[in-house]
Amino acid sequence: MSEPATVDTPLKKLVGDKTAKALASHLDLHTAGDLVYHFPRRYDERGEHTDIRSLDVGEQVTVLAQVQRTAVRPMRQRRGNLLEVTVGDGSGGVLTLTFFGNQAWRERELRPGRWGLFAGKVTEFRGKRQLNGPEYVLLGEGGDGEAAVSDDIEEFAGALIPVYPAAAAVPTWVIARCVRVVLDTFTPPDDPLPSAVRASRKLVGLGAALTEIHRPSSKEALHQARRRLKWDEAFAVQVTLVQRKHRAADWPARPRPARPGGLLEAFDARLPYELTAGQRDVGVEIAADLAAPHPMHRLLQGEVGSGKTVVALRAMLQVVDAGGQAALLAPTEVLAAQHHRGMLDLLGPLGRAGELGSAEHATRVELITGSLGAAARRRALGEVASGAAGIVLGTHALLYEGVDFADLGLVVVDEQHRFGVEQRDALRAKADQPPHVLVMTATPIPRTVAMTVYGDLEVSTLSQLPRGRSPIASHVVPAAEKPAYLDRAWRRLREEVTAGHQAYVVCPRIGDGPTSDEEPPPEDDNGRRPPLAVTEVAPLLAEGPLHGLRIGVLHGRLPADEKDAVMRAFAAGHLDVLVATTVIEVGVDVPNATVMIVLDADRFGVSQLHQLRGRVGRGAAAGLCLLVSEAAEGSSARERLDAVASTSDGFKLAELDLEQRREGDVLGATQSGHRSHLRLLSLRRDADLIRDARAEAITLIEDDPELARSPALAASVAALVDEDRAEYLEKG
Repeated sequence: MSEPATVDTPLKKLVGDKTAKALASHLDLHTAGDLVYHFPRRYDERGEHTDIRSLDVGEQVTVLAQVQRTAVRPMRQRRGNLLEVTVGDGSGGVLTLTFFGNQAWRERELRPGRWGLFAGKVTEFRGKRQLNGPEYVLLGEGGDGEAAVSDDIEEFAGALIPVYPAAAAVPTWVIARCVRVVLDTFTPPDDPLPSAVRASRKLVGLGAALTEIHRPSSKEALHQARRRLKWDEAFAVQVTLVQRKHRAADWPARPRPARPGGLLEAFDARLPYELTAGQRDVGVEIAADLAAPHPMHRLLQGEVGSGKTVVALRAMLQVVDAGGQAALLAPTEVLAAQHHRGMLDLLGPLGRAGELGSAEHATRVELITGSLGAAARRRALGEVASGAAGIVLGTHALLYEGVDFADLGLVVVDEQHRFGVEQRDALRAKADQPPHVLVMTATPIPRTVAMTVYGDLEVSTLSQLPRGRSPIASHVVPAAEKPAYLDRAWRRLREEVTAGHQAYVVCPRIGDGPTSDEEPPPEDDNGRRPPLAVTEVAPLLAEGPLHGLRIGVLHGRLPADEKDAVMRAFAAGHLDVLVATTVIEVGVDVPNATVMIVLDADRFGVSQLHQLRGRVGRGAAAGLCLLVSEAAEGSSARERLDAVASTSDGFKLAELDLEQRREGDVLGATQSGHRSHLRLLSLRRDADLIRDARAEAITLIEDDPELARSPALAASVAALVDEDRAEYLEKG
């Protein structure tokens, strides 16, 4: 009898060296626990279709399909025959399987009517989707070929066939076979979930859940297994967040209460417009947080132009009134410089202490960026170190050694998703005590993400429509199918310029030279052409469809003074068209710009496209955003663009964006480089479960803050949300 396997048992002891090496190198699976927690991606059922029509070219897929017909023909370029097998999924979708060489046994094996699982990379030839030389396993009756399997293979005996996240070298049926071997001797760990929670939430035991998710006895049993394992993920994250919030409440911070007759009151009195009701309400929340003896941790979200900057500036002035300093960290020099100009304009004499005509109790507003000259930098650093600069704006240059604050009381992080955890934390570390922290984003955040990623932050939302914003019409321009539509797009841009307006043309890449964070690699794995680049597109437009127009170029690799000069020229109306990368995504405000053409729009994310189009329609004239793409109609990329064009509701698009991203990214998997630990939980579909898990976590932590009475749960939480991720959650 085999020795029982535990979560720590090496796979080589259970499935053999060769298979264990393949699982380790291709899927990062090393132990029995790794494999048992490598859950199926989906379950196929014989007789149900896999929707072949939805497959994207370049996608690595496994499909359940039925052989419809076979054909053998001689190859043109070399000796031998080509076997073409047409398979269908019952929905009308068909896929061609191609096998090269003389393989008569395979033709006999792949008889019409046979069902099988077929795995490979989707390609396209003469308009037909195909898999070249796919791996496959046939279901049901055996065949005489090496890839066939007989009736008694247990992993496909049930009605529900698990399909695993796989690799070309380790197809799903190999994983299924290994899982069966492991489960036959597997001893699950002690159930970490408190029995009271299991009972009140009607959750099955851990051992049963792990068995049923791989070898479901029924659809209901599978549902219960998935629900239990999702609970484990949600509960671990929420316990971690509630613990962090509980501990943070005990941290000391210097209260920064509002001061009657101070800068804030003077600023409010000189504002040229009334605050919206939302701005006033959020301002009251922030003012109360700043006056408390423990640090504020608040997330402020609101659509582009909803007035977040004014809310942040009012918070900064409250801190200055209380004797402290406030720092705002912006993701780009363009945005930092724009914040600097905008705040100086809003503050007027209140922001020019020491200058002729300044107000009696004015402060100074300093800008620190990497491109400052030596003399200007020394002067600015002196103002910050002495405390004379109450408000300090900058990029990551604020994080460097040598930037010292007299009394840093508030850190405002603009577009927080553009910064790494370490960068945000480095700025916080410049204060003697934990400063108050306000993070802002113009990317709407779905409720479940706010609850899961920012669960230790209070969340404020500015949901009112921005004042003075015009509607933005968005359309997809299918450049490959209808080239005339692209010609019309350029004519439409010229019409707007003729009418006295300005335009943006956005490309996904800068061009030749070293790559930067804002551009994808030149060519992707699917062999598509490189994304269009600013430095290549601008001269083509100048010589072609936009000949005669004044065209400027803006991207992240330009020296800071050039970037600022280009932006100033565009804002002043000296340029008609700005050809740029996503450096314009946030903060750039030119009310006269009315049209944006996004080239290779399918290379951008949903939220990014929504952010980009927020740059037009900022004045009295309506905005137009044209999303140019070669993505085929019906592809997921095209559907994504159609969705962006169909709505201007940022929260709806945020839900769509969430649906299309890996759920595990929310735990910092992309920052830590580790495999995602959210395997089943869907932040979009499991909102109620996450809410319930948070309620249980709050009850548990209030009674037992360090989980001293639940050691198994503490160990489980530590395994799922390891220290790196816990720090990510805390600092984020």
